[in-house]
Amino acid sequence: MRVLLVNKFYYPRGGDCVVTMATERLLSAHGHDVAVFAMDYPENVDTPWRRYFAPQIAFDGGLSGKLGGVRRMLGRDAVGECFTRLLDDFQPDVVHLHNIHSYLSPVVARIAHEHGCRVVWTLHDYKLVCPSYSMLAGGKPCRRCLGGATRNVLATRCMKGSLAASAMAWVEALVWPREKLEQWVDAFICPSEFMRQTMIEGGFTPNKLHVVNNSVDNAKREALSQAADEPREDYCCYVGRLSHEKGVETMLRALADEPSLTVKVAGGGPLEGELRGKYGNLPNVRFLGHLDAKGVSELLSRAKFSFVPSEWYENNPLSVIEALTAGTPVVGANIGGIPELIDDSNGLTFESGNAASLLDAARMARLHRWDTAAIAAEASWRFAPERHYQALLSIYRG
Repeated sequence: MRVLLVNKFYYPRGGDCVVTMATERLLSAHGHDVAVFAMDYPENVDTPWRRYFAPQIAFDGGLSGKLGGVRRMLGRDAVGECFTRLLDDFQPDVVHLHNIHSYLSPVVARIAHEHGCRVVWTLHDYKLVCPSYSMLAGGKPCRRCLGGATRNVLATRCMKGSLAASAMAWVEALVWPREKLEQWVDAFICPSEFMRQTMIEGGFTPNKLHVVNNSVDNAKREALSQAADEPREDYCCYVGRLSHEKGVETMLRALADEPSLTVKVAGGGPLEGELRGKYGNLPNVRFLGHLDAKGVSELLSRAKFSFVPSEWYENNPLSVIEALTAGTPVVGANIGGIPELIDDSNGLTFESGNAASLLDAARMARLHRWDTAAIAAEASWRFAPERHYQALLSIYRG
């Protein structure tokens, strides 16, 4: 089978990129011919397919950049021509879309459909039912646009707090509505049941929505599984982006009242400086900055438990999946797809955004005798690449 993977970037920038590149390795390992299409970008991993990539655009590049961004969003620039050339040369059976809005365009779904390809789309965020993609307004979870009421994005200015950016997002939603996307796409992959139910609430046809959890690729899975045998130390950890919607400040505010519980924080982001200033001098808080894959494996494998304190509708976070694969129980917020991954055997949940609830869960997790070997074994099976591959193959074949 010949499969064309499409994502707006082609380097490990975020979860969508990590999943896309892991899918490429997985399909190639099973003997499929795989091509990739993305926006040309200096940090992209080198690939022979780069000659087909869409030209780079920058939304913050002044008036000309913004106009170029609008043309790209609407599919009225070179992206269609570049993509068509790759389709003609590669002749894929399946076009598997990932994160394509703005820096590419949903026009690629239409073009692939018109070329007779089977079109599959993995949903990494809520862009198809929320113009600002995050289902957040004023930093709080928001469901106002579900069902087609996309004009709400103007009233809330929830796209970067900007009327202009929100207006662009609204226009994009009008140009690429659900009716068109469902016509062009044969199957949508929802990494969580929460995503599937949200898409149904947004008007999408249930029988086109397939729940397939993310997986951990073999190299990382092996490293995490080996690390699971390490002795546990008396600390908890957080691994991820330091931004408002991740709930990191709620976590640190709660743990400031529990000096006997040490938390190690790995990652960077827009709140890093502020959080270091407010909590960096506390004896039980340690900021580690960005860690490579080996550093993350070692941090997780020795922790008593890991926090996922999100305050937005997480889809199927790798931060939970990777912690469990390392045998590390998770104390996670009961929001989005997080509760689907946690039960009494591998962690605890707490009320999202509630520092007191988080602290109660942390105290219980610290005292509980977790079977870390069993957690690792179950996660290694549940999030195995081979299971993910078989699910993909079934969807590809229709």
